[in-house]
Amino acid sequence: MARIGAFLTRTRGRNGKLHWTDWLSYAYLGVAVLMMFGPVVWLVLSSFKTEADLQRFPPRLLPYSQETVVVDGQAAPLPAYVDKDGRTFGMIRRIGLVAQVVDPAKPAEVLKMQFNELKPAEKVALATENYTELFQRFNFPLYFWNSTFITVTSTLIMLIVNSMAAFALSKYEFKGRGVVLALVVGTLMIPQTVVLVPLFLITSQLGMINSLWGVIIPGAATPTGVFLLRQYMLTIPDEILDAARMDKASEWKIYWRIILPLSAPALAVLAILAIMWRWNDFLWPLIVLTRNDNFTLQLALNSFQGEMTTEWSNLLAMTVLTLAPIALVFMFLQKYIATGIASTGGK
Repeated sequence: MARIGAFLTRTRGRNGKLHWTDWLSYAYLGVAVLMMFGPVVWLVLSSFKTEADLQRFPPRLLPYSQETVVVDGQAAPLPAYVDKDGRTFGMIRRIGLVAQVVDPAKPAEVLKMQFNELKPAEKVALATENYTELFQRFNFPLYFWNSTFITVTSTLIMLIVNSMAAFALSKYEFKGRGVVLALVVGTLMIPQTVVLVPLFLITSQLGMINSLWGVIIPGAATPTGVFLLRQYMLTIPDEILDAARMDKASEWKIYWRIILPLSAPALAVLAILAIMWRWNDFLWPLIVLTRNDNFTLQLALNSFQGEMTTEWSNLLAMTVLTLAPIALVFMFLQKYIATGIASTGGK
């Protein structure tokens, strides 16, 4: 920790003084951190706000909830309000601009006061019911399992299929290899929406509508993954493969024992991209899946938005739970992005 602290606080100025470049660097880094993590912090804090607090204008950063007071003779605690003199009252009801309040010290006396002269007594509190209601209203574990199964399975299939194709296009000499590579790269220029209708017809003919496999199989191979892995595998020296063939290693063994281990950084980069693609995918699951039992978390999120009203408190809470797995995956695998770019297969 001391070394990290010394690294973060080192300056170009002498005698511990800040140089003008230090001020510029810290200002740039501060703005960058605020722009990157500010919306995330706002989202997490907003997920603990009540529906009334979310509708408040101007909005506030921290979640607040109104305090209540217990008054004798009242069946339930009353919302607490404070007047300009600092006295606390419990509000019984509000009629227009007039509020009927009662002093907890004088529970039998009902007073009438102007509502604009009262200020709600509030405190910082977390509305944890936003999260607990999710498990009561929805089968959250089922949606989480559907998203996890689709993401993990499609990512594994994508890594295997794409790596096999990249291995063939990078290390084998065969007639038409350039044409195949051109077709693979050419598909990158075709928008996904153009192939939705034929892709749906094929999926329907295969009987995979309302099936999780209908979401997994169409994404088994991606041109981006093939191109990325091929470019990385080109850096693996052919001498390593020739030496393995001289030792009578099969092509499958060369692929499994040599190519895949040396391509681990590129595979990690592709795995990160695939996990984010599949986990956040909304359009294709929306087309293929119509039964509630097969919904993913992204489709379940859509159910909070109605034609007239939107339950923002539950929507924000479920958004945080949906983003948490992606954040954890990126946290543990992001180091491979730089490794995959800087390293080479022979290294």
